[in-house]
Amino acid sequence: MKCKVFFGCFLILLMSLSLVVPVSAEELLKKDFQNESFEKTIDYFEYARAWALLHGLPKPPDDWHSNVYVTYVNKTGLQMLYTGLCNISLADQAFLTIPMQSILLRYKTEQSNIDTLVASSFLMIMGFNDTENSIYDNSPDRNDTLWASFSFGVNLEEIFPNLNLPSFSSKSETYPLTPSSDGLTWEWGMKYTNLTALWITTHITQENETVVNRPWGLATYDELTFKYTLNIDPVTHKATISQDFCIGRMRDLWVFGGWFLIWPIYNHYNSTGCYRYGEKVSDETIYTFLGTNNIKMSIVEFQTSVMLDRTTYCTSATGKNVTDNEVFVSDSSISTYAEDGELIFNTNFGIKENYNLYNYTRNPEEIVSEEYVAIARTSNLTDFTHNQDLLKYHRNFAKYLPLILIHMYPNLYQKAKETITDITRSDCLFLISYPNYSGYRVEHDPVFTIYYAPSTIPATGLGFGILILIALFAFLASALLIVLRRV
Repeated sequence: MKCKVFFGCFLILLMSLSLVVPVSAEELLKKDFQNESFEKTIDYFEYARAWALLHGLPKPPDDWHSNVYVTYVNKTGLQMLYTGLCNISLADQAFLTIPMQSILLRYKTEQSNIDTLVASSFLMIMGFNDTENSIYDNSPDRNDTLWASFSFGVNLEEIFPNLNLPSFSSKSETYPLTPSSDGLTWEWGMKYTNLTALWITTHITQENETVVNRPWGLATYDELTFKYTLNIDPVTHKATISQDFCIGRMRDLWVFGGWFLIWPIYNHYNSTGCYRYGEKVSDETIYTFLGTNNIKMSIVEFQTSVMLDRTTYCTSATGKNVTDNEVFVSDSSISTYAEDGELIFNTNFGIKENYNLYNYTRNPEEIVSEEYVAIARTSNLTDFTHNQDLLKYHRNFAKYLPLILIHMYPNLYQKAKETITDITRSDCLFLISYPNYSGYRVEHDPVFTIYYAPSTIPATGLGFGILILIALFAFLASALLIVLRRV
């Protein structure tokens, strides 16, 4: 009971900082989607309130704000929409910097010329430790020790001024949407710095549960960076998106071990040693601790596809079904097909099977890296979606969907709203693992390939604009999973 009281108070205090909405939001207009490209930072809750007022529907509270970086490319028949969450503020309860990323693509397929939507989303970072009963070595599974790493932006010194905590002050910055001279290559991205992450013990078993009341630890990372490159080739009818990301080195780690009255007993690890209540207790550094305890890192992503009047399915390169199934795809790919066998999308892990690890202990400048094999595997959807604590706010936030679906009557839109926003209906959920970790900086870049029918007539984008708003709501639903749990 004492631990629940402490962490209940801890989380409330964590979110009770004075708030200022940090950026002036731009207005997202329907006509924007008729342009070749645009980039904006919008307050999406403000947009939702405007829709609610116009149509007499329930609206988000007036003091809720969410700043989302949006980029859009409309070229040769391919439309790409990217959303990156900068921050969320909920009245005086929370101001969070949360790394949520999503890409939505709309195009006509190469052979059958059928309207298609594909969405791919970054869900979270997950730490793990292989156990003696591990099912898959170097990949998080239901028999391993798992920690969901949820990030937010706070300054803990304002809450615990006498504990000598490191300064946690998260922020996000954007990389502008930049085209090549021929308009066929586009680059953009986001960088989150000084990220604070709460490591919460979670289980993907039949009794799925997340132990929210007793976090395992608290960590800060130098950065979490996402850079994207879209290459469009209308001659070969292919487009690729390279998703380059960097998990910066972990600088500080607080591991909670027990309680004295209502105050936690903890160890604070950094690059110089281990400390407790400001006193050094050993020379064991954060990197030694993570390496000795064999704690590894992974990311979790999922993707969904929708076609008009057709169903889709996903397989590995060897033909194995990867939907709600566990299949290794490290040196190959996940392919999405229309029901008649037409290839429409490919997620390739074999192009860049290795990741770069920068050993800070040996090279503090982080200039020299070593290559290791990344382990990519699909997972049972139920391992994650049946975890009520972990994903319940994905479902709760769906009550805002009517704000943007009022005029969505075409079949494709109907199918999209029923699938794109629902992780339980994903084509596949995949995990990319980095078994050699020790808290050091990781760089990696899987590649997505789109097979489409080029067009010399730009898409109008009006219907896609509505679907984009669906994606944004689904995107914010993922973020609110983290936010609403704590307020």
